[in-house]
Amino acid sequence: MMRSLFSGVSGLKNHQTRMDVIGHNISNVNTYGYKTQRVTFQDMLSQTISGAAKPEENRGGVNPKQVGLGMNIASIDRLFTQGSLQTTGNQTDVAISGDGFFIVADGDKKFYTRAGTFGIDRDGTLVNPANGLKVQGWMATTDENGQKVVRANGSVEDIIIPVYSKIDAKETNNIKYKCNLDSRSEVVPPDANAKTRSEKGVTTNIDAYDNLGNTHRLTMTFWKTGPNQWTASAALTDASTAITLDVPAGGGQDNQANPSSRINLRFSPDGKLISVADESSPDEQNQVRLTVNANYRVAGDPTVRTIELNLGEAGMLSGITQFSSISTTKAVEQDGYAMGYMESFSIDNSGVITGVYSNGVKQPVGQIGMAVFTNPGGLTASGENLFEQSNNSGLANEGPAAIAGRGKIVAGTLEMSNVDLSDQFTDMIITQRGFQANSRTITTSDQMLQEVISLKR
Repeated sequence: MMRSLFSGVSGLKNHQTRMDVIGHNISNVNTYGYKTQRVTFQDMLSQTISGAAKPEENRGGVNPKQVGLGMNIASIDRLFTQGSLQTTGNQTDVAISGDGFFIVADGDKKFYTRAGTFGIDRDGTLVNPANGLKVQGWMATTDENGQKVVRANGSVEDIIIPVYSKIDAKETNNIKYKCNLDSRSEVVPPDANAKTRSEKGVTTNIDAYDNLGNTHRLTMTFWKTGPNQWTASAALTDASTAITLDVPAGGGQDNQANPSSRINLRFSPDGKLISVADESSPDEQNQVRLTVNANYRVAGDPTVRTIELNLGEAGMLSGITQFSSISTTKAVEQDGYAMGYMESFSIDNSGVITGVYSNGVKQPVGQIGMAVFTNPGGLTASGENLFEQSNNSGLANEGPAAIAGRGKIVAGTLEMSNVDLSDQFTDMIITQRGFQANSRTITTSDQMLQEVISLKR
């Protein structure tokens, strides 16, 4: 008789725990990144009155007789299903679509979270403003070509976004030319003046930058000098000396300097550029990339500076061509820029933070890191939407978003709680009825005990 009392007590106690979990879920229905929990029960065995007996020749088998002592909690699970994404418009708000966690750190101690409510502190560090924990990832470094790149293959570090910081001027080292020279163009005589060459040829302009960020306009003029042959000349504004065009020697050539500002281009009958050569030296290129070095000096600097002009690949259609079509050849790209200030930044789906500068340059600043676990349900909750690694979660697999099972990052959004109120209210009703039924077990057992005590009267 006492066993039924203890069974009822276990039911009351554990249904109360379940109600505690439901209340916690409902209270966090609007908590960003919150993952709902559930409670599962299991029965509790108290006593085996008799065991099972196998069948004999003259009688059948006997089932075991067992009496339980109620129930207890089997597990309290956290369900890491995807929550809906809410658009906020704040560029430092980020959400994860898929598996994974953001990494935040307090010194050397790491925490993991699904709530991407981040901001920037006074030092430009990307942090969680609620507790000051620093978001982890990788900062961009400068490669051997002077380009900013993010190498997400080392240990994670604090991310610093240098808003309003300066970016140094970068000298123009490469200019790329593309499109077409009209094969129907009129041949220009060798003794024609510059005005005639300009009128009957094709003139292109592009702004290039020196090492101080000063702008110089590079003008290239192409004119036809014979069947499938063109000549090009160059000029640079504000240069202290005349610009020279020099084809880098290759294939056993003499590698003599070209003192002229002209080069010769030769095309195949089917309109493909096949070679480029100096006008006043035997140097010629006719394989792979066809490039020309534009050499110049600027006032106050005796150093000869060089811009590589990329005209295309030999026998290919990637650069300048010669077809019976309107001339459209132009300089399409150069890699220099003046000094600028970071005015804004953006975050893409892989977590790369790209700075936007006042001089039009866009370059990576850093990348937000992510971590995935073999068993995310084994993580230990630490409060403040944070989790810690445990013995059963597995080790954190850190890396960039959108690869190796990690979800993609969506900037300007936050992940809402995955609590479903209809499920919680249904569970609340079921839990309430279970609690009431167990209380009836206790009162009924008490009445039965009262009847036993009354037998003495």
